[in-house]
Amino acid sequence: MKIVLLGPPGAGKGTQAKQISNNYNIPHISTGDMFRKNISEKTALGIKAKEYMDKGLLVPDELTIEIVKDRLGNEDCKNGFLLDGFPRTVKQAEALDLFLTEEIDTALLIKVPRDSILERMTGRRVCPKCGATYHIKFNPAKVENKCDVCGSELIQRKDDSVETVEERLDVYHRQTEPLVEYYKSKNVLGTVDGTKHIDDVFKDIMDVLGRN
Repeated sequence: MKIVLLGPPGAGKGTQAKQISNNYNIPHISTGDMFRKNISEKTALGIKAKEYMDKGLLVPDELTIEIVKDRLGNEDCKNGFLLDGFPRTVKQAEALDLFLTEEIDTALLIKVPRDSILERMTGRRVCPKCGATYHIKFNPAKVENKCDVCGSELIQRKDDSVETVEERLDVYHRQTEPLVEYYKSKNVLGTVDGTKHIDDVFKDIMDVLGRN
């Protein structure tokens, strides 16, 4: 099963991707994770990628395509894979089609309205010490702005600020939403409502994948 996961930032793609990956026993390939790994290791790619990500911008196609192409050549991708965060542009989708020997089975779109995304992302808080995550509305800390685990002061990540989230959503609208029509024209697009409970979203995803 070869799956491309689509949806705006904050739609819950990462959460669902892990469940899909486990269900089909295929690798979950997240370009975000790959970039974050490079950033933490301060590689040349990571340093360059960080410049774009800190501004809420997409990493250029050429950098992204190369890292994904290399990853898909690994042995664990022989029986399928789940791409999360790639492709993000039609150019990337066309490049993916060129270096794959078989077509994508399903492009799965998790739809969530813009106002819901803003509420989800700008309300997130993280503990800089132990990494625990919270949300001021949906998953608040027991003591306001203090980590339940270690008591450290919670912070809002730079990429969760209103300005950065707005910019990321604008970039998604301009550059990534055209992929919906791209995959619809290939008759491989499946859509689920991402505003539902996590478990219900997963059930809907399994229904879509079972039909394709």
